[in-house]
Amino acid sequence: MRKIREVLRLRAAGRSQRVIAQSVRIGQSTVGDYLTRARLAGISWPTELDDGALEHALFPPRPAVPTCCRGVPDWAVVHQELKRKGVTLFLLWEEYKAQHPDGFQYSWFCQQYRAFAGKVDLVMRQHHRAGEATFVDYAGQTVPIVDRHTGEARAAQVFVAVLGASSYTYAEATWTQGLADWLGAHQRAFGFFGGVTETVVPDNLKTGVTHPHRYEPDVNRSYAEMAAHYGVAVVPARVAKPKDKAKVEAAVLVVERWILARLRHQTFFTLQALNRAIAELLWQLNERPFKKLPGSRRSLYETLERPVLAPLPATPYVFATWKKARVSIDYHVEIERRYYSVPYQLVKAEVEARITERTVEIFHRGQRVASHRHAAKTGHYTTVTEHMPRPHREYAQWTPQRLVGWAKKTGPATAELIGRILASRRHPQQGFRSCLGILRLGKTHGVERLEAACRRALHIGAASYKSIASILKHKLDQKPLPDKKPDQLSILHDNLRGSDYYH
Repeated sequence: MRKIREVLRLRAAGRSQRVIAQSVRIGQSTVGDYLTRARLAGISWPTELDDGALEHALFPPRPAVPTCCRGVPDWAVVHQELKRKGVTLFLLWEEYKAQHPDGFQYSWFCQQYRAFAGKVDLVMRQHHRAGEATFVDYAGQTVPIVDRHTGEARAAQVFVAVLGASSYTYAEATWTQGLADWLGAHQRAFGFFGGVTETVVPDNLKTGVTHPHRYEPDVNRSYAEMAAHYGVAVVPARVAKPKDKAKVEAAVLVVERWILARLRHQTFFTLQALNRAIAELLWQLNERPFKKLPGSRRSLYETLERPVLAPLPATPYVFATWKKARVSIDYHVEIERRYYSVPYQLVKAEVEARITERTVEIFHRGQRVASHRHAAKTGHYTTVTEHMPRPHREYAQWTPQRLVGWAKKTGPATAELIGRILASRRHPQQGFRSCLGILRLGKTHGVERLEAACRRALHIGAASYKSIASILKHKLDQKPLPDKKPDQLSILHDNLRGSDYYH
């Protein structure tokens, strides 16, 4: 469904079926089929339908029709009609469907015709028109940056972006080729160009393309989100096909020869100083006249490319990473060792988390189900009261009382320790993970050792999973308890429960 939504979004943005097919990495015929189905179903972008409703609207179940009643085209006539100017296989299929509403779909139509006509070798030739494509890549050459205090040199990466029609070039240095630097360099390149093209053509860099493939590479989720924010389509170059990005290959070579080569005798101590030097030489590069053509990169950009670039969005893109997670029995998901609540109905479901510097959003099947402020400390629980059951009607088996009941099977000390952990939390569900972890230690070390470890933990006032695990690891449970029991701190407060609350 995500690819179908991307097709609808790009079509609403005015992209052609060819560009959409290249960006989403599906066939043009499939794009046409999706758009036809959306048109017949009356669906436009944006849509409020969830994935299930959208799939049912686009692919409604059809009654089975015998093959003999569907009608088979005369492939010889189809072959002759294709020789006419402007006639396409899709048009002929539409005419076929008009005569046979229960006929075969477009994919079958194409397969049968190709079996009749044989294979045709299509040669793709690149024609870069103004405002069509931005090519991006990292240079193979790096620049050392020296630490003033230690004298150690750290290699800085050089990002290069070039407009297809004018060859107008942008370059900057970043510390890494990681996702944050990769997307940040794109943002600054778009700002340098003063607009965005229809497509962005990267190499199959792991940061930008999750799974490289000659025909259907998967674009990184954050990269695709940034592309949607700027309204561009990401069309990765094919694997082992450098001609697909020949423009940026040439730009990288020019940057290495006209900028990096001139900086080889200089020593840089900060990334900012290196970028200032690159920017000065970059201006000279774009002003340098062409040898065989009139004008320069900048003049071509000003007259040919800049007027047709799409404007930048009103708000900047906020960098976000995505992570899959599974909802635990305490209806919290773990993100970077921090725990965030979701509606309890999603217990054990797989969700996706969108993580920014300030927020964490949880999505289930494309719908946002929770939004939290990014927790500052590890181990912190962020719980929304509305996410809690009333009281665990659907998941009644996961209750504090049952956890204590399980602990009683091990022994009274274990039950008392579990009760103390649950009583010490604002919401008992926040202690489920620790309690389950403690009870699972009995499978590894045996229930007798676990009961002895809990007895020692209660004696020294250390009611936590880490304390029990440490006692068992160092075999302290097998040693006698200290003669003198330390004084326990008693705190009286209306919001605190005693350890007997769940017994």
